Amino acid sequence: MKIRKSMTTVLAMSAGAALLVTGCGTSSNSTSTAKTNTTNTTNTTASSSATPQKGGTVTVALPEQTQINWYFPLVNSGMDSLYNFQVINELYKPLLWIGSNYQIDYKSSIASKITYNADGTVYHVYMNPKWTWSDGKPVTSKDVLFTWDLIKATSSPKAPAPWPYVGAGSGDIPQGVQSVVANGKYEFTVTLKKPANQQWFIYNGLTDLVPLPKQTFDKYPTNMTKEITYLGKNATNPNFDTVVDGPFKLADAVPSQSWTLVPNPTYPGHKALVNKVVLVYEGSNAAEFSGLKTGAINVGYLDFSQLGEKSALTSMGDIVWPAYGVSFFDEMPDFNTGTEAPFMKHLYIRQALMMGQDQSAMNQALYKGYGISQYSILPPKPMTSFLDPKLTKPIYPFNIAKGKALLEKHGWKMVNGVMTKNGQQLKFIMLYSGGSTTTTDQMEILKEDWGKEGFDVILKPMPFSTLESVISNPKDASQWGMAAGQGINWGGSYPSGGSIFGTGGGLNSGGYSNATMNALIKKTHEPAPTAADALKRLFAYEDYAAEQLPVIFTDNAAGLNVTASNVHGTQKYYNGVTGFPQFNYWWMSKSSN
Repeated sequence: MKIRKSMTTVLAMSAGAALLVTGCGTSSNSTSTAKTNTTNTTNTTASSSATPQKGGTVTVALPEQTQINWYFPLVNSGMDSLYNFQVINELYKPLLWIGSNYQIDYKSSIASKITYNADGTVYHVYMNPKWTWSDGKPVTSKDVLFTWDLIKATSSPKAPAPWPYVGAGSGDIPQGVQSVVANGKYEFTVTLKKPANQQWFIYNGLTDLVPLPKQTFDKYPTNMTKEITYLGKNATNPNFDTVVDGPFKLADAVPSQSWTLVPNPTYPGHKALVNKVVLVYEGSNAAEFSGLKTGAINVGYLDFSQLGEKSALTSMGDIVWPAYGVSFFDEMPDFNTGTEAPFMKHLYIRQALMMGQDQSAMNQALYKGYGISQYSILPPKPMTSFLDPKLTKPIYPFNIAKGKALLEKHGWKMVNGVMTKNGQQLKFIMLYSGGSTTTTDQMEILKEDWGKEGFDVILKPMPFSTLESVISNPKDASQWGMAAGQGINWGGSYPSGGSIFGTGGGLNSGGYSNATMNALIKKTHEPAPTAADALKRLFAYEDYAAEQLPVIFTDNAAGLNVTASNVHGTQKYYNGVTGFPQFNYWWMSKSSN
């Protein structure tokens, strides 16, 4: 399960996602590629074709007010952000690395091969013996089984804080698994309780089994409650993850300042060329822009409000480039018990909100043509075969008058500028990830247009990490009616979305629950006679999501990345599929650091 939350209009290397189409009814590993127009390009500098050099320190700006505050591969819902996983994925090698072509890249995966039966109930995984931990010990099946034991324990409703595990339920992990057993030092078999769509389980289930160093972390082998309490307590400790198998180690971390990665010298894969990668905290977009101009930041981003100043960077040789991800961004209603805005549970309310959102105008005014209007879980750009073609057009086109009429049809009347019914007003608090001028402008536009329909919106900005903490805590359900400035990147997952819109899903912070939605999601998890049949099931689910609006879907804007002229590989090795940069392929020229 690679689904991660992120902010809107941020560094594109922090966003993106991927999908893999189903290969059905085969007894061997068989994958086919989803069609996409995402391409990799190299830095357009004179020295981009030069021989890569060793050395140098690359300083990367994090999105404004973003904190990295969790370093352990298993996370809870409040810590499941792309920004935490930017570091985690550099420290820990995934069992399966999804490449930019939507296929498993076995050269960068712990697994070397997967076979499965025709029913999709048995999966045999072979591990490449070349991978080792930084203490010299091999990465083996016992490390995978240790991860599996942790997943089972942290997924329990009775798991101690800070759990439960956010991935519980995705890929039917762990409840749908009959057993995980080792067949040897570098082999293991996963057996499911019932047949499954093979590619759905591989991409949403097996990907959870990131090997963890049992020899280091297994402090309480006979007491799992103590074990997961111990790991949960140390997951926020940057000095805890001392034994890793990824291309980098975490050398230093100072909250609200910087996080420093240095090469793992024992890494058997493509060794890092740079001496350091420093991820720096930015208090404001203005401060980040200043760092780009002075050269203090080598890789950063532009807020769309700063596009008019782009020439100040390009005149120095910096490259500004857009990148899109397979993702969706939204305004998420709060459906939870004790909600601040109970009327959100009515479909017609959400329809009116969707009618009151002018995506086309926001694309031009805010995103300067780099935004793509989106109406369901998948974007029209980059195009994939998983998007139902009819969803390139809106089901509920922008029409404030029609939205207002819909509310009036259901008995609401405008009183002092606010729709009112039986003494209740259409008034709610909308939290959003603050700091970005573009996001703030978007919120103001929504407030104004929804106000014309009769909604009274109270805007409340906060840091992204704080927002995620609030909306993931059921005790805070009465403190908000909608959350915005954030969204979902599919990050390598088959886009069935059970953890997002399924009842009780780990990423379903809004508390949406719908029996038909659950049934449609379930059908995408089951084996289908053909790949075409599997696609029809996926279309049915995403069509229903577009109709029912568990969230108010909004523009999918590109991230505007900025790369200094002496930094190479950022575009070539940008993976829009997973959304994670591959720092170990970056290199610097004209540097003596």
